[in-house]
Amino acid sequence: MEKERTLVLIKPDGVQRGLMGEIISRIERTGLKIVGMKMVLAGDEILDKHYALTDEWARELTEKSKSTAEKEGRDFPFENHMELGGMIQSRLKKSLSEGPAIAMIWEGFHAVQIVRKIVGHTEPKQSVPGTIRGDFLLDSYELADKEERAVKNLIHASSDLNEAKREVGLWFVEEEFF
Repeated sequence: MEKERTLVLIKPDGVQRGLMGEIISRIERTGLKIVGMKMVLAGDEILDKHYALTDEWARELTEKSKSTAEKEGRDFPFENHMELGGMIQSRLKKSLSEGPAIAMIWEGFHAVQIVRKIVGHTEPKQSVPGTIRGDFLLDSYELADKEERAVKNLIHASSDLNEAKREVGLWFVEEEFF
């Protein structure tokens, strides 16, 4: 079994709130190791690749968004998945470029799965206590939609090994690994 590498971004809202140390220490306690870390101000070039508006990505977002809206008894006004995908991509890019972020590569056995567990659900109100998002956030998709912004969720963590490999390559070059 090989060690995995996964990307973690402490988003500008996490940096602004001064939660970098808390977030890093929680992940460190799992036994994973930081093998790359830097502070970045993300521009369009990297954000267009990180949040690539593909048909597959837009369809997945649409399915998740529609399911959440139905469960919560809210209207779902989008018929075109690319329209919704474009809107979400725009909001995510704006959110991640509002200030500096901390980009990190974490390494260890089952790194992707371990980080995803400790981070919590993408929508903070669905995150359980004990997770980073569950302990530090009160935001929701509904509130973010009402305010026409991305959900504030402090942190990005690669969702699977393929995404982790792609994202690590976007944010870091080999010379930045330790």
